[in-house]
Amino acid sequence: MKYASIITFTLVLLLNGCSHSEQPAKERLTSLVNPFMGSDGPGNTYPGATVPFGMVQLSPDIGYSGWDRIAGYAWADSIITGFSHLHLSGTGAGDLYDILLTPVNSQSVKTTPENGHRPYSLFSHDQEHAEPGYYQVFLQDYGINAELTATRRTGIHQYTFPQDDNSGFIIDLGYALNWDWPTETFLQIEDAQTISGYRYSSGWAADQRVYFVARFSKPATSIQLFKKETAVDGPSVKDTHTKVDLRFATSDNEKVMVKVGISSASIEGAAKAIENEAPEWDFNAIKTAASDTWENQLQKIRVQSDNETWKRTFYTTLYQSMLAPTLYSDAQGAYKGADGHYHTATGYDKYDTFSLWDTFRAAHPLYTLMHPERVPDMIQSMLSHYRETGLLPVWSMQGNETNMMIGYHAVPVIVDAYFKGIGGFDVEEAYAACKSNALSSDHGIQEYRELGYVPISFDHENWSVSKTLEYAYNDWCIATFAKALGKMDDYAYFLKRSENWRHHFDAESGFLRPKDAKGQFLKDFVARDYTDHYCESNAWHYFWFVPQNIEGLQSALGKERFSARLDSMFTYDPYPSDELPIFSTGMIGQYVHGNEPSHHVAYLYHYTGQAWKTQERVRQILTTMYAPEHYGHCGNEDCGQMSAWYTFSSLGFYPVNPSTGIYLIGSPLWKHATIQLPGGKQFTVEAPEVDDTHLYIQEAFLNGEALTRPWITHSEITNGGTLTFKMSPTPNLSLWHEVTEIPYLELMNLP
Repeated sequence: MKYASIITFTLVLLLNGCSHSEQPAKERLTSLVNPFMGSDGPGNTYPGATVPFGMVQLSPDIGYSGWDRIAGYAWADSIITGFSHLHLSGTGAGDLYDILLTPVNSQSVKTTPENGHRPYSLFSHDQEHAEPGYYQVFLQDYGINAELTATRRTGIHQYTFPQDDNSGFIIDLGYALNWDWPTETFLQIEDAQTISGYRYSSGWAADQRVYFVARFSKPATSIQLFKKETAVDGPSVKDTHTKVDLRFATSDNEKVMVKVGISSASIEGAAKAIENEAPEWDFNAIKTAASDTWENQLQKIRVQSDNETWKRTFYTTLYQSMLAPTLYSDAQGAYKGADGHYHTATGYDKYDTFSLWDTFRAAHPLYTLMHPERVPDMIQSMLSHYRETGLLPVWSMQGNETNMMIGYHAVPVIVDAYFKGIGGFDVEEAYAACKSNALSSDHGIQEYRELGYVPISFDHENWSVSKTLEYAYNDWCIATFAKALGKMDDYAYFLKRSENWRHHFDAESGFLRPKDAKGQFLKDFVARDYTDHYCESNAWHYFWFVPQNIEGLQSALGKERFSARLDSMFTYDPYPSDELPIFSTGMIGQYVHGNEPSHHVAYLYHYTGQAWKTQERVRQILTTMYAPEHYGHCGNEDCGQMSAWYTFSSLGFYPVNPSTGIYLIGSPLWKHATIQLPGGKQFTVEAPEVDDTHLYIQEAFLNGEALTRPWITHSEITNGGTLTFKMSPTPNLSLWHEVTEIPYLELMNLP
């Protein structure tokens, strides 16, 4: 990818003859982050202001609907309609964009049908800037400079106005994009400096509720409420589409602030957010606090490299790995639950935006390493969903189960935390919750239980093969959980179910093939075709999704054929006539890095004794599929998963089976990397020779001892120590070539 960053980064390197073990003294890592990464092309990221895992994502809205504007913003566009307070990071789901605020003045006369005839302004990327916790843009048509920052539950705006007798703001609760649509909105004039209200909407989140309070540093001299486009008298208005227009006079370069607190439970909770998190009218202080919060999180991993592009990519992906899940309980602990009732999160922060089909693979394992203090709250949040609905979340957002995608992937997240010794939740309740999804009847699970597989259906998004494979993996996770708890009958039952992938194995084609309820394989099967039998994929991609038993998969196909198939995965290009779907991006042969089912495949050469091929492919993906620029993601960023893949892989290891605490070795990018751990411990990865050409591992050492197997464990990392790689431009064909099995149960102390 061509490197064309829109941010000028200042990197202070103190060259004091430091060894690799010494760190630059004053390097501010936030300066290496480009929040625009992925805002062009398929990335679907937003550039606005937020804090790590924050409730508020205050970001610009172009105002047009469309796949490329799922996050409200697209690099290629040239207008801004306003700034809304909730956004999704890198998904394919068009929802949120709640509480749109637009600065206006006498020049605000341009409208267009594409944004619902709302006022807009042109802008230029030359007059736009973003960094962690801060976004700025100059609105050319108005002559207004907009600046945004955030706390956990408040969006903080600062606008520098020109001289004008008719300056002000519009809060438009009827504003909607893509799948989102308001069902009921309410506005209340509290006083000349305070507006409160709520916005109920339906979209991907079928029942979303956002309560807000907006406080202005300058009192309005006129305030007008609207029902649809009709002005109404009185202090309040309720309708599907409402808005309020506040006006006042401004002098040249006058700054006006707006503080917007939000809650999913009440106006009182939204007001409390401002009171607790932003009581003063000091934009710069809040901006500095947001920046420092990000800096503290980024400092948890320090990397050294001569390649500045790699470093900027690393810290940008590390930043984007912390944009979800998002805080959901308000300043009083209240939230709207998945059962439609209001609840209180007692003793924990409630999170939501769980894109689990994506994030169970690497993002959640990364949280156990970087944010172990947050993981119990995330699991408590999943368990609260279970208490409210009887099931763990599949893809939950804003107190709703969207049932997007497949599997019951809250299970590996919980099981992974359990085996890593992360507490803070009721283990028996967690185990019961894991079983609840596996014993339910929707989404083909009843047929899966009865037949051992999900049969063909020609309903849209039947995804039968993919469902079987993902349910089987989830069942393996439950089996390990059961064995650890001494529930041996359950262990035997779920371990048997974990082998259900075999029902789809077709010896003739050598693929996992769709079959009907009578056990007959689908006729006219073409493995490279994208069909509704595979979730956003084809048979090439999903062939490899048996992370619980790659050895069994290899045995079923045959070792030589398995090795050849793995090579072909990266060399068998689509035909020119193939119709590739929108999510097939970042392709290397049949490998698709832009979508999650392929993410572990490059590491599977460890099962063929060819570790050097893993090193080669991982380095290829790291250096061709990511860049710290607006077109820097080769596919949807997906709530941190794409970024977590890069974070792990650049450090030199990756959780192929993500519920086990076992990381397979890849190819590191860093001469020196240090992970800060709880209790003052550190884990260091050293690869002094690494560069563009030195991508192959010749030898590896853990704490000075030769590493004789191609993996490390979570406990080896969290105990602190040093992993050292000796790198070379030529592969070591014999490195780990005799170690072709990964004994997960033994390594998990489950003999």
